[in-house]
Amino acid sequence: MTHLPRRLSTHLSRRSAVIVLSALLYVAGAASVHAQEQSLEKPPAPPAAVAPTAPAAASADPAKADIESGRYLAIAADCMACHTAPAGKPYAGGYAIESPLGTIYATNITPSKTAGIGNYSEAQFARALREGVRADGSHLYPAMPYTSYAMLTDSDVHKLYSYFMNAVAPVNEPAGSQTKLPFPFNVRMSMTAWNAIFLDTQRFVPDASKSQQINRGKYLAEGLAHCSTCHTPRNFLMGEKGGSALAGAPLGPWHAPNITSDKVSGVGGWSDAELVQYLKTGHVEGKGQAGGAMAEAVTNSFQHLRDDDISAIVAYLRTVPPVRDATQSKPAYSYGKAVSDESALRGTRGPNEHNSLNSGAVLFSGYCASCHAASGAGSNGQDYPSLFNNTATGSHNPANLVSAILYGVERKVGDKEIMMPRFDAHSYVNPLTDQQIAMIANYVLKQYGNPEVQVTEAYVAQARKGGEQPVLAKLQPYIAPAIGVAIVLLLLIAIAVISVRRRRRIPF
Repeated sequence: MTHLPRRLSTHLSRRSAVIVLSALLYVAGAASVHAQEQSLEKPPAPPAAVAPTAPAAASADPAKADIESGRYLAIAADCMACHTAPAGKPYAGGYAIESPLGTIYATNITPSKTAGIGNYSEAQFARALREGVRADGSHLYPAMPYTSYAMLTDSDVHKLYSYFMNAVAPVNEPAGSQTKLPFPFNVRMSMTAWNAIFLDTQRFVPDASKSQQINRGKYLAEGLAHCSTCHTPRNFLMGEKGGSALAGAPLGPWHAPNITSDKVSGVGGWSDAELVQYLKTGHVEGKGQAGGAMAEAVTNSFQHLRDDDISAIVAYLRTVPPVRDATQSKPAYSYGKAVSDESALRGTRGPNEHNSLNSGAVLFSGYCASCHAASGAGSNGQDYPSLFNNTATGSHNPANLVSAILYGVERKVGDKEIMMPRFDAHSYVNPLTDQQIAMIANYVLKQYGNPEVQVTEAYVAQARKGGEQPVLAKLQPYIAPAIGVAIVLLLLIAIAVISVRRRRRIPF
């Protein structure tokens, strides 16, 4: 009988560990949310040395061919966007990725032996890339999309390793900021349990029933470009929902739209040429434009890919099972027409009249019409896009319209930079209040977009704070106390059991 308390203690320790791991599971998925507020000082564009027609493997020097292929793969994977801070050195880390649980800072992945990954073997590099485990054994959060990179072939991992170790300039300073999530989310070992549930470690296997082009597109879209990281909705534990691949998902204050083949809710109504143009430029007249994280992807990645690879991605998207949103009856880009209230506004207020900006129409006239035109038709050439026939205004979800007003839009294609100023507290034009932004949004929706959608001040305030938090993030303040209470209760139970057993051993 003397060994029973030890068994009970061991059992209780295991129970406590399970409780801790269960409480920590969702930090993985929650950390995959991209930056709430896109920086207008974006990272520098990738190097231009991209094979324009044929893969670099045709080079006479295999080592150089691997390096150049690795450079191209790094661009397809958009490594630059996250691992380069605004105005920072390439791949030196420090870029802030906002999650509901705190800020995650990208690490230095230059070949520096003191601050980067210069001491990584190729096997260690592959494990970090595809399993989310660093050389020292600690776990990465899936803000680094290793759940998508897991499908990369050994050959491509080798090429990426060759590029980073031989063609990236080492930066010997560690990233300016380090990730410091609050307890219990700083316990990275919790990722072991999450990975066991949600990480599929299978490498890419071509589907023999599909064409080479579609297989290539799937490898790019699901692997290197990690499209599902943003465009697939997540479950309670922040893992990607099965059966809803690419059906659209919240992304901080933005919304990554449905890109399945559905003709109403997805991109089934877009032509191949329009999808290619969108990925290459971030804009298609009469359809939509890229903002937020997608603008960064166009700037740093998609525009630099070969035309055959962009076409392969489009071909693959055509095969993604359609997912229809029951709230939609027609495509978001089909709403609206040119209309102007400008003539009715003239002369109704004096030039210096106090509190004259008191309606959505007046605010639109003062802050939006000069670029988007009083009729909402946009500028010549559509650098400032039309507000009708626009997915941002015709969507049943106003997230991208509100976020574009709050945070602005910026992307660079070739030498051409497209920019819409921001109107949040950091605006260099004029900061607008939650009420003013809601008034503008509702006016635009009624005039040019989906008139059934309404934006409240509370919605704008929430977007200003980074968007709606997932349920588990809302529970965060209670998790640590709950773990503490559970441990105390288990200890009290243990003490009670031990006391009862000791009493039974005492003869009467």
